[in-house]
Amino acid sequence: MSDPRQLRWGVPVAALALVAASWAALQLARSPESLDDGGDAVTGLPELPVEVPGFRADAWFLPDEPLLGFAEIPAGPFVMGTDPSVDPLAFDVERWSAATAQGTLELPTYYVARYEVTVAQYRAFVRATGYRVVDQTAVQGDPRLPVTGVAWTDALAYARWLGEALGSWPGAPPELARLLGDGWRVRLPTEAQWEKAARGGDGRIWPWGNEPRRDRANFGTRGPVPVGTVACPECPYGLADMAGNVWEWTRSPYRPYPFDPSASRIDLEAEALWVMRGGAFSDGEQNVRAAVRGGADPGARRPFIGFRVVLSRS
Repeated sequence: MSDPRQLRWGVPVAALALVAASWAALQLARSPESLDDGGDAVTGLPELPVEVPGFRADAWFLPDEPLLGFAEIPAGPFVMGTDPSVDPLAFDVERWSAATAQGTLELPTYYVARYEVTVAQYRAFVRATGYRVVDQTAVQGDPRLPVTGVAWTDALAYARWLGEALGSWPGAPPELARLLGDGWRVRLPTEAQWEKAARGGDGRIWPWGNEPRRDRANFGTRGPVPVGTVACPECPYGLADMAGNVWEWTRSPYRPYPFDPSASRIDLEAEALWVMRGGAFSDGEQNVRAAVRGGADPGARRPFIGFRVVLSRS
């Protein structure tokens, strides 16, 4: 089981070395050509599927929707953190401050990917850029599964590439092209953006409500399922798999609450752990709550960690 407490505090002795290595990987990710290590980065890469139902093969296997799967999260306030008097499953790290169990944050409009990034989407990224694959599970298997075996730096590289690819693509949907032209960027969500997308504005415990339901998410099982397999009509904004399936990287460093939006600037020299959210297929109901906080070394590649992206102005 991927216990967020173990992932948060179980930092290996070599954590600082991994941070340095991750910084180097991040720099390399800026230029795919610089990833040549003497071999072919895409040797052995499975061919891209001819089609994936519900996704566009001509758009890097993004969802076949008007905004290619990006769902709007309207501007406004939401409740972040957990009140243990309401949710007895709360961990201490979900408390907003010594004086207050929860905090209210105001976020501007942004867009969240309806689904976790899939194997097909990540494979298309590797095929287009020659990005070096460290863990082959990231490009193997059912193209509809969420990609796993990706480090935080790999997720950043994918998001940066996708934004650039969409921004230069003549076939981009007009509204998406307008947003990108106005300076919006594809990136990992902040911890606050992720939590608002998962629980909406009413502070619910799970994305569907205040009672655990195994018919609304993939948790307590033996493996991930293709994205969107488990329907959740009550989940906010029409998003899928915000609970369970795989943990999702965010761009926020793991720090005590209250959440500080300015802390999401990338500073690999100062941070050892980065927040991941949502729980995974192997977790129980406690770890798939909308407010649960996991943390992992940015160089970690695990079969239960993936990511999704957002489109935001800042």
